[in-house]
Amino acid sequence: MAIVEMRKLGVYGEKKHRKGTLEFLQSTGVMEIDDVPSSDTPFGKMDTSGERVRFQKIADEFDHCIELLKKYDTSKSGSLLNLENTLVTLEEYEGIKKDRRNYYSKVKDILALEKSLFESQATISRKENKIATLSPWSKLDIPLNSEKTGRTKIFIGTFNDTISQERLLEIISEGIESPVPAEAEILYSENQITNVCVIAVNSVAEKVEENLRSNGFSKLPFLSHRIPVDAINKRRNDIIAEEKKIDETEKKLSSFVEFIPQFKIAADYYRTRSEKYKVLGTLPQSEKVFFIQGWVEADKAEAVAKALEDKFEDVVEIEKDDEHAPIKLKNNHFSEASEGVLESYGLPTHGRVDPTFVMSIFYVFFFGMMLSDAGYGILMAIGCAVVLKKFPRMASGTNKMLRLFFWCGISTAFWGFMFGGFFGDAVDVIARTFFGAPENSQILKPLWFAPLENPMRLLIWCMLFGMIHLYAGLGMKGYEYLKNKDIVGFLSDVVAWYMFLTGLVLMLLPTQIFASIAQMQFVFPAWLSMLSKIITIVGMATIILMSGRANKNWGLRVALGAYDIYGVTGWLSDVLSYSRLLALGLATGVIASVINSMAAMQGNTPVGVVIFIIVFIVGHILNMAINLLGAYVHTNRLQYVEFFGKFYDAGGEPMRPFKRVNKYIEIKED
Repeated sequence: MAIVEMRKLGVYGEKKHRKGTLEFLQSTGVMEIDDVPSSDTPFGKMDTSGERVRFQKIADEFDHCIELLKKYDTSKSGSLLNLENTLVTLEEYEGIKKDRRNYYSKVKDILALEKSLFESQATISRKENKIATLSPWSKLDIPLNSEKTGRTKIFIGTFNDTISQERLLEIISEGIESPVPAEAEILYSENQITNVCVIAVNSVAEKVEENLRSNGFSKLPFLSHRIPVDAINKRRNDIIAEEKKIDETEKKLSSFVEFIPQFKIAADYYRTRSEKYKVLGTLPQSEKVFFIQGWVEADKAEAVAKALEDKFEDVVEIEKDDEHAPIKLKNNHFSEASEGVLESYGLPTHGRVDPTFVMSIFYVFFFGMMLSDAGYGILMAIGCAVVLKKFPRMASGTNKMLRLFFWCGISTAFWGFMFGGFFGDAVDVIARTFFGAPENSQILKPLWFAPLENPMRLLIWCMLFGMIHLYAGLGMKGYEYLKNKDIVGFLSDVVAWYMFLTGLVLMLLPTQIFASIAQMQFVFPAWLSMLSKIITIVGMATIILMSGRANKNWGLRVALGAYDIYGVTGWLSDVLSYSRLLALGLATGVIASVINSMAAMQGNTPVGVVIFIIVFIVGHILNMAINLLGAYVHTNRLQYVEFFGKFYDAGGEPMRPFKRVNKYIEIKED
């Protein structure tokens, strides 16, 4: 529940030590480097964009080749779920770094082979399209570009209609005395397309052509000097040749699979180098010296400064500047898992409170209430625990998310047993259907009560938990006032609201309205009823008089205070918002029960057992997925809107240290 204290470091060094200084800072990953405006220093900056882009392009080419070669990797070393980088020694990394140009030449060879592969595939596609075009003409035993002989003219073309042989003869015979000195053959007729070949002697050729055109005939749009069958066979042979070429190319590509581990190291090396040149372009420097300004955690600042001074003879200045420092959170192992939730909303600024610890408790608590099924919770917790155990070096963000869902799974299991839900009412349904338990028997009884039997009782508890959550948010606001030694603000904006709201609640509890809703009656002694009225009036008066205390005009102060009193309606809507705890909890249980009833419809028969297993597994997977998503969204909403709305203002920038950019590997330092 703290923001890590930062120190600003100014590093001055000779230019001959610039490379070593940057590589040291990048390898340690402890410093965020600022982009110092040129106007703030007498130095200039290098244009490193060309080198940065070049190194990033090389890294991208390595990435592309790695993905390409994975298609030809027949080993079983890969994992369907791989959440952590490969661990390599510093010696391995330095070896690949030294031989990087050799590996890059292999990348160029792979890219050339891929280009050849694409060209062969494109050629095959073109040949297949040409075969498809020529196939309707396969009956023709003369070249497609044939137009005439010494005594005849040849018409090869298409009608955009279905034409029979008789109709074709009628068309060419129109206006010509019998016998017509012409031959006609239908080569293909399908889908309102008819391909024909007509041969007519020269004396009637002009009339035959006129008859054909007047009936929708069009000449062949493409020409070939080969007989169609010969042209088709040639292209088929070309396809066979290209397929052999593809096989040879793929064999050559397969021979590079063994270099995937080295390519991964080289890719990360070039990615890291690109990042270094990106930072290098932000450094003010002259012909002989350079300057680095950035942020380091306060407890590491002295050690970093000493290392830079000893290794590179740099001059290091350390100063405190909380106003512009980046934000890094520090929490216990449990609360750290919820930092991603806070980061999604926005980090606090220096001097403000870090709400992660308090938020994490309510987050896990409310998530469990919304899902509230012991079976689902146990599956969540076990699944997350297995993945965390199997991949101990996974990325920090993924690790935190899985740890958060592990605790949410524990909470879900807890509330499931409290409400008597284990895959809905699966225990009771299975006992009645397959083991002959009495129809109304209840095997798994709730440790507290069943929400489906008494939803109003749960609604009251949800609102109570909501009030506690909102009071905690108001308490965080009070903590900030006390931290800043603003006693007046603490009394006026926190204590007064506690009194006003608590008094209103105490006045509401003994009423008939509350009794009809909660189905329970509170009877307070006279002194408590009087006390509730007193603290309500005192709290309201304090808010009216002190809420606008920044204004010296008392009329305006009272008006602003009265307007703030109207904010109690916002508190009412916030409290009602916690009814979503009831709604989502009931939805999970009701849908699960329906799934169990559907699964058991065939009874205790062999077919019924099979159907039960299938419906049970598929149904509960879908129900768990849908309601898990709903619990996640609405738990976030309760934190972001109701809880943070009482005290929290984001605006901090996360710390982004200058470090190695590794996509595939993690270097094991000695």
